[in-house]
Amino acid sequence: MGKHLTKRSEDYSKWYNELVVKANLAENSAVRGCMVIKPYGYAIWERMQEILDRKFKETGHSNAYFPLFVPKSLFEAEEKNAEGFAKECAIVTHYRLENDPENKGKLRVDTKAKLEEELIVRPTSEAVIWSTYKNWIQSYRDLPILINQWANVVRWEMRTRLFLRTSEFLWQEGHTAHESKNEAIDEAILINDLYADFIQNYLAVPVIKGLKSESEKFAGAIDTYCVEALMQDGKALQAGTSHFLGQNFAKAFDVKYTNKKGKLEYVWATSWGVSTRLMGALIMSHGDDNGLVLPPELAPYQVVIVPIYKTNDEHKMVEKVCNSIKENLIKSGIRVHFDNRDTLKPGFKFNEYELKGVPLRIAIGPRDIKNKIVEIARRDTMTKCSVKQSDVVKFISCELKVIQEDLFKNAQNFQKQNTVEVDNFEEFKKVIDNTGGFVYAHWDGTPQTEKIIKEKTKATIRCIPIISNDKSGFCVYSGKPSSRRVLFAKAY
Repeated sequence: MGKHLTKRSEDYSKWYNELVVKANLAENSAVRGCMVIKPYGYAIWERMQEILDRKFKETGHSNAYFPLFVPKSLFEAEEKNAEGFAKECAIVTHYRLENDPENKGKLRVDTKAKLEEELIVRPTSEAVIWSTYKNWIQSYRDLPILINQWANVVRWEMRTRLFLRTSEFLWQEGHTAHESKNEAIDEAILINDLYADFIQNYLAVPVIKGLKSESEKFAGAIDTYCVEALMQDGKALQAGTSHFLGQNFAKAFDVKYTNKKGKLEYVWATSWGVSTRLMGALIMSHGDDNGLVLPPELAPYQVVIVPIYKTNDEHKMVEKVCNSIKENLIKSGIRVHFDNRDTLKPGFKFNEYELKGVPLRIAIGPRDIKNKIVEIARRDTMTKCSVKQSDVVKFISCELKVIQEDLFKNAQNFQKQNTVEVDNFEEFKKVIDNTGGFVYAHWDGTPQTEKIIKEKTKATIRCIPIISNDKSGFCVYSGKPSSRRVLFAKAY
């Protein structure tokens, strides 16, 4: 398996596309704009699912599942939501095909089998879920409802890229119902904090928490909380969003509850989600010219063992020691893979696991057994060392923690080095056009100025940071008074 990746510095986009395919993460499918997530890529997504699912349940949420199809009338009930997603919708109009008598083996739509009402293939599930909640909620005793679903959604994209933007993608979407405004806001903030914690402590990617501007927020939301990450090419990636929906969907679907005083009130709502886009964040935050670099917390296997031998007798001797090391690692809760394929040379395997980003590699041969040592290679630093066989488990347990911490520190340093404050538009354009990265600048708060800046530079307001010690100033474009700086960047 030759790596032969385009260098990141030469063509970042090409490097990314090649890496996704060559590391066996995903590939384009026969359906335009859709992807096949391959077993290794899906194993990483499963790790994300496993961790997030546990965190959701620890905070009181339960999983459920709702239909893929949304009747058009339900989808249109919340006007802003329908308008926001209209151009991305796929629509089912007929329910049956029939044989074409003039062309054997060809099928055509049965014109008699037209649906009474067209169905939207869900781009998001607020409509179908809130029409369901109307049946579930009568009294304050029925609240809160804290539901999450793991699902696929369809947003018909014209320009697609594996994991980052595809017509169909996998995600989780939470939908909660509450008695009060404050309770719903607390929920939205809780989940945004949960996302930030997950992305930083498991993906090893630093994020900025904030609120979206009016033009960038979720269609149908009062406020959208978000976490923004910076990729190695200086572009931002929206890594997760959590929406305070107010009573918009409750009013659209007439979802009321009887409060403790016996009066009817509309329910308060949130929705929130992260998707397989996190796979893109993982790849672009840590990957290098040799391939993937996976944080130990998310690696499908944290250690790979590669035996080295020439004869059958050597193979048997080495295999026995490798299996012993494997068993000891598994007992310590370490995910390990013993690659005992006899059809491939060790060098080929080394290249394969470098490309796939396995955090640690153990190589062991007859000479190592004689000396009671093993060779351990770190994927992130591409360094090697010899370790006593008796110390392997302890060493690896410590090293995995160090790798996780180092990856986060490196990404955090990159973010700091590529975050600047600017005070005039010429400087703003220079940074955006040349180096990229996060740019903190004053903004007058108007959508008009935001739109002009986007048209002139392609930079958008990624978020209005939640934590800020900034002082008032003057808008970087209009020169009008500004209460604080916001975060700009070009984005995926």
